[in-house]
Amino acid sequence: MKTFIQKSIVLFFASMPFLGFSQTVNQSSCDTKLLSYKNWKETPKTQWSLTLQGPSGGSLQYIGASHSTDPTHVQFAQIKQSWNTLKPTLAFFEGPNRGVAATEEETIKQLGESGYVRFLAQADGVKTMTLEMSPQEEIDKLVQSGKFSKEQIKLFFVLREASRLRERKGLNEEQLKTAIDQLLQKANTMIKGFDEVIPDIAALQVAYQKHWTAPANWWEAPTAWFDPLGDSQKTGGKFTNDINRQSSENRNAHMYRLLSEAVLRGERVLAVVGRNHVPMQAEAIKCAVNAVAKK
Repeated sequence: MKTFIQKSIVLFFASMPFLGFSQTVNQSSCDTKLLSYKNWKETPKTQWSLTLQGPSGGSLQYIGASHSTDPTHVQFAQIKQSWNTLKPTLAFFEGPNRGVAATEEETIKQLGESGYVRFLAQADGVKTMTLEMSPQEEIDKLVQSGKFSKEQIKLFFVLREASRLRERKGLNEEQLKTAIDQLLQKANTMIKGFDEVIPDIAALQVAYQKHWTAPANWWEAPTAWFDPLGDSQKTGGKFTNDINRQSSENRNAHMYRLLSEAVLRGERVLAVVGRNHVPMQAEAIKCAVNAVAKK
């Protein structure tokens, strides 16, 4: 039986990132294996999931999912089957941790595949982590790219969330105004250097109208503006698709490193993500894991 001190040591090291990743793996070489969304096309051979074994007993089941809140969608049965087969020691989900609901069905209805992963993990006492970098880091990387203004970046994130709430949650105009007003207040305190950029709803409409005359209002921004595979000039987003593409590629780099580190330190990892992320990251993950496995 492990002593209290032994257990504490195990927990301490288990919570640390795998330091050998950047030291053992040629990270820059594996980074080049990441695919860009620019000019990428889905083909009949595109693989939406990835399964691999790593050294030290680590393994990965990476599932590309459709963003769905329909409990009858076949993917939820597939996720559960993969969960029961792998018996993961660590589960990754996409997006922020919005918790779980009381039941499996309600969790899917309210929180989709991301919430479902957390529900399964909570039921089995398995650790969970988000695949995302912090909001500050995500935004800082976009600013550092030098391609977009702060106003464009904030417009992108706010309009994308408004579109998501309208399409997936069915919020009407007044509900969206309330939700986005709360979002702006929270963002103004959380994100450094952006509190004076579009500080409130009134400023949001003014900033929106600098760039778009149709649709007339910010809460009507089309979902096509937020597809990383889309062309901003063709969708009408002007810069929103470009920001989404850059942000998605930054996130892919972050995700593949997180997953590789977990596998390399011996975790049995189950991760669920929007399906396009998997083919973008697959070769980079294989590069990182196989480089260590061959040593």
